[in-house]
Amino acid sequence: MLDIKITNSIPPKPKPDGALGFGRIFTDHMFLMDYTVGRGWHDPRIVPYADLTLSPACMVFHYGQEMFEGMKAYQSADGGVYLFRPEQNGARTNATNDRLCIPQIPVADFVQAVSALVKLDADWVPSEPGASLYIRPFIIATEPFLGVAPSKQFLFAIIMSPSGMYYSEGLKPVGIWVEDDYVRAVRGGVGFAKTGGNYAASLAAQQKAQREGYAQVLWLDGVERRYVEEVGAMNIFFKIDGKVVTPALNGSILPGITRDSVITLCRDWGLDVEERLITIDELIAAQKSGALEEVFGTGTAAVITPVGKLRYKADVITIADGETGPLSRRIYETITGIQRGEVEDKHGWRVQV
Repeated sequence: MLDIKITNSIPPKPKPDGALGFGRIFTDHMFLMDYTVGRGWHDPRIVPYADLTLSPACMVFHYGQEMFEGMKAYQSADGGVYLFRPEQNGARTNATNDRLCIPQIPVADFVQAVSALVKLDADWVPSEPGASLYIRPFIIATEPFLGVAPSKQFLFAIIMSPSGMYYSEGLKPVGIWVEDDYVRAVRGGVGFAKTGGNYAASLAAQQKAQREGYAQVLWLDGVERRYVEEVGAMNIFFKIDGKVVTPALNGSILPGITRDSVITLCRDWGLDVEERLITIDELIAAQKSGALEEVFGTGTAAVITPVGKLRYKADVITIADGETGPLSRRIYETITGIQRGEVEDKHGWRVQV
């Protein structure tokens, strides 16, 4: 168990008044913990939120050795504050760390650190419908050294941001651009890891999609450019002829925690769920035949994002007349209901801080 030292922020910052937006307002405190080779993780502490002071030679700036996670805290209907499957974020942190040569953090320590910070800043957890406290744990290489090798020093930090809905328009279908020029990741790379380089590689395609009026990019595989993989900030699901289909995890797709929750819920409800290869041509054929019933993305930030249209080359595929489908809505209402204590938590996913 971590012996976390706490330095309180005095005076506390004023709480936001009005629309929260997403990821622009930050709470009073942050968690920090250092790593040094030969000593391990040490000096866990919660301190007032402030800028970091780092050497310009820190290896994170030059070689990109870093990772991050995304999770949320929710105010429950009973007034308590809860996390959603935090141990899964801890396990995924270590999977990313293993790939990037970053030291492991015991899952229990990860959850303790998150819980302690949320508990201290619990009055920042918004109560408005659709709002939450977004939590961003991250690790950066801090050794001041210009040389391509794993760093010998790291900083583990957690910051938090009270946030409204990821999409200001709420649970409304978005348009997705299917990218067939750029690629995001390949098997054997770091596509499954939660690391900033994956997102930097997506920016050019994201800008192209937005210029054409599309919200996000759907990536195809990096070799054949045929197989659907994931959207920039989400995993992707399709309801085809009554079956729920999602791309199988293959090493270049992020193993989403919301993705896993959706698969579990759909199987609870007796739906046939397939994790498999799916080509963009299959989707176009399914839409033309009327078999493509719904498309939706899943992720921590937005939970569920219905997709109303896909554009692939010259084809614009409209799904469910551009409306939110019944399965998308049911999943969204169930997961957010569990998070807020309004729907029975059959799987023990909520953790009170």
